Parts: sequence; structure tokens; C-alpha cells
Amino acid sequence: MKTRLFSFFLILMFSAPLANAQTSFAVLGGVNVQNLNGKDITGDKLENDMIIGFHAGVNAQIPIVPQFYFQPGLLFSTKGAKNTNGAITNKFNISYVELPLNLVYKALLGNGYIMIGFGPYLGYGIGGKVTTEGDAASIKTDITFQNVVEAGDPLGEFYLKAFDAGGNVFVGYEMANGVFFQLNTQLGMLKINPEDKRISSNDSSLKNTGFGLSLGYRF
Repeated sequence: MKTRLFSFFLILMFSAPLANAQTSFAVLGGVNVQNLNGKDITGDKLENDMIIGFHAGVNAQIPIVPQFYFQPGLLFSTKGAKNTNGAITNKFNISYVELPLNLVYKALLGNGYIMIGFGPYLGYGIGGKVTTEGDAASIKTDITFQNVVEAGDPLGEFYLKAFDAGGNVFVGYEMANGVFFQLNTQLGMLKINPEDKRISSNDSSLKNTGFGLSLGYRF
């Protein structure tokens, strides 16, 4: 069901611009500063550190009324976190395909436009690794995406839900030649840790949060 919903929004994003000749397009990319926030299995607050990732993709800008636009996009984005406990450091790198669906306000400022945007995003995990580093060794484990971890599933795997969703907010500036930059913030609304039937009592809650800086070109 979730995969069908994601596919529906992809079709909507690419079909809507065909109905409006004033639609513009952009390519963009930039840096992510991400974390995994929430609680561990005992309900204590997680003490993770942020990591640096990146994003790259495209978007369309569709006029709605003067100064307001609908801006759907399609991004590849890397997220995660880092956790250090004594001599052991775990680094979580997660790769997502994301569909931001933003409403954007643009006002003339100088020779360009100031931009303020907000809206939901949908994400789908397509890969990732957990890197565990100690004094003498480094071990990499693939992330397994599934909604429920059964009692017989391997203990050595790291499990996450593939589907993610949350909210975007950004501010930026677009120059007259189409070059733009923006500061993005993102707050995950869904728990991405699966139900784990191997654990009798589990109060864990894991959500993506972070911010980033994008540079792009609109044409």
C-alpha cells in the first residue's frame, strides 16, 4: 500500500507540469546534516551525534496564484547518525528516495526573489549500512528494511522501516539568472524503527531529523 502511494505521487509530480505551460524546472544538490532522534528500548533519550550526508535531484515549480507555487520534487538523500560508546563507534548511513511536496512563496527582492517554502515529504529507504569501529576492527552491516522483525530473524542485522514521512521548511534566494540557494530543515514524523517481536518490552522510537544547504539552477 505504501509503495503504491509513493508511486501515485511520482506520477502526479511528472504529469502535473504538462497541464501548465508556465511550469519551470530545477536541478539541485547540497549537504545534509542529519541525526536519528528518539528513545532507546528502555525509553531513555538517544544521545546520537549528527553526520554529514548529501542530497541531489530535481523539482518542478507550478504557479498557483501570484507569488505562490506548488513545488514537487524528487531527491536522492543520505541520512543517519553516529553513536559512540566507549571505544566503539557505530555510524548509520541510510539512503532514501524522497518526494518533497512544498508550497512556495516568492517575493521580488533586488534583482531576484526571496523564497519561503513548506510542506510534507515522503521517503523510501533503498539501502544503507551500519559501520561499527573499534580499536582493532571495522565491521560493515547492511541495513534490512522491514516493518516487523520476527522472533526468528537474525540478531546481527539492523532493521528499519523503509517508509518515512515528515515536514519540510526552507528559506532561500533565487537570482535573476536562475541560480538559487536555500537553507532546508526537515522533521521526520514517523517512527522508522520496526516492531520487534524478539523484545518483550520495547519503548524505542527512531525518527529522522536534520537540516541542509542546497544550491540549484532553475530553467
